[in-house]
Amino acid sequence: MTAALKTVQLTKDYGDRPALEPLDLEVGEGQHVALVGHNGSGKTTLLRMAAGLLDASDGDVWIMGHKSGTIEARRSLSWLSDTPTFYDDLSLWEHLEYVGRLHGVAQWHTKAEELLERLQLSNRRDDIPTTFSRGLRQKAAIALGMVRPFDVLLVDEPFVGLDSNGKTTLLELLDESAAVGATLLVATHELAFVGRVGRLLALRDGAIVYDGPPADADVHSLVLPS
Repeated sequence: MTAALKTVQLTKDYGDRPALEPLDLEVGEGQHVALVGHNGSGKTTLLRMAAGLLDASDGDVWIMGHKSGTIEARRSLSWLSDTPTFYDDLSLWEHLEYVGRLHGVAQWHTKAEELLERLQLSNRRDDIPTTFSRGLRQKAAIALGMVRPFDVLLVDEPFVGLDSNGKTTLLELLDESAAVGATLLVATHELAFVGRVGRLLALRDGAIVYDGPPADADVHSLVLPS
């Protein structure tokens, strides 16, 4: 079976220190994984390299058997950043149309309407996302990430800035994606989410310090600096 995400001796250095030690990791298709660790532990670095947004210093990473950053890999994955960016001159609805059509979603408008309603963004569909608050920008990014098809979903701190409705809806969307076979790798400090997954990965100073069931881990110690 093809691994949904695989790294071999994946490394990232920023000159003075390694942000990610040589990392060998395999995430199977359909796995629902939480990625935890204190700030600066390497979570975002790993996700950005997997998404093809950051070059590795050494080693390799594949998405669904395709080298990260290739068209095939980008087609397979959806990326939700903790700092979403938007076009300055497109409304939220125009963003959704662009993403939906780009990925060949025939009924993109139906999916877009559903996402806007669930995320309580219907009244902002004609507004420019660059003018939104942090929480609304995060909701808009979730809608854009979910309106397109994907085999792998990479998510970086998605709960930051969300209100209670946003958190509940995001949890539902993640569960629904997992239920239809998508592979999820979610970096988070949200301990409530960790209990919903089957596998927990913990990074510390760029190295994996735990890989196993959440129930067997001292999660609080894994997300805090040593």
